[in-house]
Amino acid sequence: MILIWKWFIYLSMPCLFCFAFMQFVFLTLLNLISRSLTKKLILKMGEKVTMTQNPKFKYEDWGPTFMSWNFVKTILGHMWTNVGQEAFVGNNAPDSPVITLDGKITSIYNYLKDNRPLVLSFGSCTCPPFMYKLCEFKQLVKDFGDVADFLVVYVAEAHSTDGWVFANNFDITKHRNQEERLAAAQFLVKEDPLCPIVVDEMKDTTASKYGAIPERLYVLQAGKVVYKGKIGPRGYSPEEVRSFLEKMK
Repeated sequence: MILIWKWFIYLSMPCLFCFAFMQFVFLTLLNLISRSLTKKLILKMGEKVTMTQNPKFKYEDWGPTFMSWNFVKTILGHMWTNVGQEAFVGNNAPDSPVITLDGKITSIYNYLKDNRPLVLSFGSCTCPPFMYKLCEFKQLVKDFGDVADFLVVYVAEAHSTDGWVFANNFDITKHRNQEERLAAAQFLVKEDPLCPIVVDEMKDTTASKYGAIPERLYVLQAGKVVYKGKIGPRGYSPEEVRSFLEKMK
């Protein structure tokens, strides 16, 4: 079954990239004809990923970036990272390495406790939907902390200032070394997600094995993947995790 899923991922990635590239071409050409219609379409897209609901951003901060080469390059990079995923529902969860905020190497399994579910949240500060839904994630921690454990895994920046940049966002460049990634994670520490935070290695090992760039949610239990959310930003849904934990509870 795992082999089938992997082949599905390998075959779907080129199709997804072609779709993203054609979207880029379509929006770029449409913008030459009608800027108002282009804006309307992009706003519709943004509504599905909470960008239009986020009071921190206006359309001019993010909308036009979907017609930039940095959009295409970033999407390709995300897909290339995620193609190595090994986490599938019903199978063993990858015990991949992560780094604690004080620089010590540990692994995902060290946060599993007995038979308690472990909710994994992957993301970065420059990913607006991840930060926008942080309040919902924190509410999960408050409501289910008695029956489940929670862990945030800080991964590569989704919208670094030297990549696919959004205006009025966190001013964080691409991480060049582990120290810079640990420093970037401090911005998230200030938001206090109410649970431990670890960071991925510079090789993005954990993000790759969990297919978690730019953001994703999982629930592990007894070393198994019992819930796998869709890839973000559209698929990042604390509401789904809430429903899943309620059923378990």
